[in-house]
Amino acid sequence: MLKKFKNWYRQIFQVQEAKYQDVLDIKNHEVQIQDVDYFLAKAQFTDIPEMLGIERAVYGGKTPWDSAAFASELRRETDRLYLVMRRHDRLLAFIGCTFNEVKSDAHITNIAVVPDYQSRGLGHFLIQIMIKKAQHLGLNQLSLEVRRSNVRAQALYQDLGFTKAGIKKGYYFGDHEDAVDMVLTLSDADD
Repeated sequence: MLKKFKNWYRQIFQVQEAKYQDVLDIKNHEVQIQDVDYFLAKAQFTDIPEMLGIERAVYGGKTPWDSAAFASELRRETDRLYLVMRRHDRLLAFIGCTFNEVKSDAHITNIAVVPDYQSRGLGHFLIQIMIKKAQHLGLNQLSLEVRRSNVRAQALYQDLGFTKAGIKKGYYFGDHEDAVDMVLTLSDADD
């Protein structure tokens, strides 16, 4: 009986893991956004220092995540996807997302674009990739948190179809700023 259960368990979860590996696999390649060429790649451990640099540039010298947090996320390849965008070998943007089949939810854990490349479509492009990945996995929603003061990012997310679902009081470490929960119902998202 135990042997049958183990075989059943292995079959179910190996199929799920294979499905996730197929969908979350991404080949490094060039993309064009607003007539500008960029290089899109899966994030590597060697990208972490530059990702921290982007955080410092975006968050006034602070890094909400440290290198250990990024390294921990990059190790979890079966249910996480982290992407980076470069131009002329300079890291300009990154995004991270978790995919949870049990909750039928994908969750954007982190997204940042260097200030001098904001409003050029990079964030929009990266989020659209995660929307498509979550849809391919058959998940019901994509969620994220955003600082209450970051109205520019909230507007981007709303343009992509996200709606405000609530407030998390004192969510952010350090300054304890509130976070706005935002959710995109994937059946409503454009394919």
